[in-house]
Amino acid sequence: MFINITIEVAEARYDIRIDSEQRIQAGLSELLKKGKMQLRNSLPHYFHSRLNQKPVSAYKTFAEEHVFDGDILTAII
Repeated sequence: MFINITIEVAEARYDIRIDSEQRIQAGLSELLKKGKMQLRNSLPHYFHSRLNQKPVSAYKTFAEEHVFDGDILTAII
């Protein structure tokens, strides 16, 4: 199932549509390779979910971390 979420890294915001069964880091790495995202440093290991009000690991899938449609993930740097 695809979800629509917002990723916030530093001062940049990216609205994306992505497969919820994909690992967070793998999905974001693919977006970087395709030039859809720009980062100064490497991908963060953790994000903060606004809907769940908790940290989520970039090494798990969106579904495992209960990231749903409309969530905003803010990088923890």
